[in-house]
Amino acid sequence: MRRLLARHLPGYEVRVIDRLGEGQDNAAYEVNGELVVRQSKAGDPGERGEAVDREAALLAVMSEVSPLPVPRPVLVVPEAGVLAYPKLPGLPLNRHPVPEPARLAAPLGAFLSALHMLPVPRVEDLVPRDAYPLGDLREEAEGDYAEIAGRLPAEERALVEVFLAAEAPADPETLTFCHNDLGSEHVLVDAATSTVTGVIDWTDAAVADPAYDLALVYRDLGPAVLARTLEHYQAGLDDAARERMLFYARCALLEDVAYGLRTGIAPYAEAGLAHLGRTFS
Repeated sequence: MRRLLARHLPGYEVRVIDRLGEGQDNAAYEVNGELVVRQSKAGDPGERGEAVDREAALLAVMSEVSPLPVPRPVLVVPEAGVLAYPKLPGLPLNRHPVPEPARLAAPLGAFLSALHMLPVPRVEDLVPRDAYPLGDLREEAEGDYAEIAGRLPAEERALVEVFLAAEAPADPETLTFCHNDLGSEHVLVDAATSTVTGVIDWTDAAVADPAYDLALVYRDLGPAVLARTLEHYQAGLDDAARERMLFYARCALLEDVAYGLRTGIAPYAEAGLAHLGRTFS
């Protein structure tokens, strides 16, 4: 990492590099307490480079559209899968819960409204379409549940099994631009004031079902914060979308728990297990 930065940021003195952590797509580092360097974990160099180039172009659009701060890249190295940007203020919500989570609702509602109401032609060359069939997602959820069932108490197993026994909702008819990975690890907050300070990691952004973005708010922040978020959400949520939202939230929770247990990345498993009862009730 030091060599890469020296080559591409000549004159920039690298004093300290701290590993911030990693998710399913990227590993992140903090340099000198001021620069975030994200490196793709994709194995194919061509895929890595294309993804980084597209994300940098997308972030330029998002900086104009989003009512919340987003990363503004100062370094893009496609062949290395690297994107670097000045560190945004705040800390990841998943590791730094806020004392008044209801205060997150208004900015999240405005943020999701801006994304979901953005004309798709403005971003369709920068992001893929993600129209994954809900029936297939349900099958994946069954596999995730098989991995984790032994870690769940009987009453929670019963809740999940009732969910998996039901038919998946109908696929969405309309797709919009979505962040598509708005888990609490990608929402930055000032924990002292319970305010949102930024949204990061746009790797999975896509033209997709807007109910999925709302589903992760429900999964990670619960029904009360979701209800307040919807009060500020202007893109509309009909009964069919609400049904899909609950479905996505439950599938995503099972996926996170299975991923956390499989990889040893504890925060994913711990949060999912803590929220399972309320998410499936």
